[in-house]
Amino acid sequence: MTTWEYLTTPLLIHNTAAILNNWGKQGWELVQVVQGPEGGLVAYFKRPVNQDQAANTGLAAAAEAARQFEGDTK
Repeated sequence: MTTWEYLTTPLLIHNTAAILNNWGKQGWELVQVVQGPEGGLVAYFKRPVNQDQAANTGLAAAAEAARQFEGDTK
C-alpha cells in the first residue's frame, strides 16, 4: 500500500506558477487549492513516501516551505 506525506503552503498570487513548479520539481503533486482563513490561497500537496527515507521528511519539507515563504535563501 502506498504511504503518503502531505504539505500545505500559501500561494502568492503574483508568484503562483513559480511556487507550484518548485514543489512539482521536488515530487509534490497538487491536490487542492482552497481559500485560507485569512483570505489568501493555500495549496495542498502530496507525494508518496519513500520507504527508505526517515519518518521526518514531511517536517523537513514544511521547514523548507517556511523558509521559502519567509524569503530566506539559505
